[in-house]
Amino acid sequence: MTATDASEVYYDPYDTDLRSDPYPAFRRLREEAPLYYNETYDFYALSRFADVEKGLLDHATFSSARGGILELIKANIELPPGVFIFEDPPIHSAHRGLLSRVFSPKKMNALEPRIREFCALALDPLVGVGSFDFVGDLGSKMPMRVIGMLLGIPEQDQQAVREHGDSKLRYEAGKPQEYREDQFADDTFFADYIDWRAKHPSNDLMTELLQAEFEDETGTVRRLTRDEILIFVNVLATAGNETTNRLIGWTGKVLAEFPDQRRQLHADRSLLPNAIEEMLRYESPAIQICRTLTRDVEYYGHVVPEGSVMMFLTGSANRDHRAFPPDGDTFDAHREIGHHLTFGYGIHFCLGAALARLEGRIALDEVLDRFPEWSVDWDAAKLDSSAVRGWEKLPVSVP
Repeated sequence: MTATDASEVYYDPYDTDLRSDPYPAFRRLREEAPLYYNETYDFYALSRFADVEKGLLDHATFSSARGGILELIKANIELPPGVFIFEDPPIHSAHRGLLSRVFSPKKMNALEPRIREFCALALDPLVGVGSFDFVGDLGSKMPMRVIGMLLGIPEQDQQAVREHGDSKLRYEAGKPQEYREDQFADDTFFADYIDWRAKHPSNDLMTELLQAEFEDETGTVRRLTRDEILIFVNVLATAGNETTNRLIGWTGKVLAEFPDQRRQLHADRSLLPNAIEEMLRYESPAIQICRTLTRDVEYYGHVVPEGSVMMFLTGSANRDHRAFPPDGDTFDAHREIGHHLTFGYGIHFCLGAALARLEGRIALDEVLDRFPEWSVDWDAAKLDSSAVRGWEKLPVSVP
């Protein structure tokens, strides 16, 4: 089957109804149009796990240099150095190598006591109230406290930083997001912090970024420029908050729908790490990743030309029954997962994956300690219009 054979199958990444529940469309794409072409927005899409996994590994063919978001690629913006998530080797290797020193699993796991403390600060005042909001009371607070602590952002400024980062990801429902050339070097919030830390070093990530030396793509050993640090901090502050925020929201929603599994997790906390992996697979906060082709490629008898945009539908791949038998559309906290694609794959695998997993596990553990039972108030629940799919509000009632 070719991309043009599946004229009745349709996927629009901006359709609000599709975004609220993309999985029926994803099933059709996997079975009827494994290579899909959207003429309106001029992109191709792959939806099966094997195709997406292989494509994400092939960074030479599928370039990140023009961005990883459809609208950003179409905007044809010259991205400044330092937007490491949208870079190819060798500069990507240099920037990622620098950051990987900071985001090692060992360093992230050492944060567990502080993360539990932040969860307690959010949840303890809610005990006995009868209700709370998975997003408003926990998801929007704890991850920002963690990334704020890592970056050295004062607690009184963290809410403003979160709202600023959140605004970058939101767009008018049903329409593509707009991007500007100066967007990634936005100095609205972080310039003063960087200047202060340059004069007053401390034990935080911002100080490490200011002081670290690395070998760049030209072979020069140097420190990051101020603009590079500004971009790094902008990217980290936004990404460090949003994915975990969405994960916590989906945890509340899914485990309300599967109360038997929630009770199993409450009784046996050793199941939590695998349950978080299954949650990430089952409800991916980011359901698609885009790349630009550096050469012609062929899929299912159809040639995709050099320069085209390929959308890797990770949210679909994570539900593919070929990779997750017998039914990828079923949530099973006991599933032997292997690996999913929520954090990407290959050289752009998410640097913050260990931290997101840790935060998700601790958040669920702390919620279950205080609220073993809950039910969602669907009348008040609200999906958001963010580039990262999740809940804006998820209020629940607790006994």
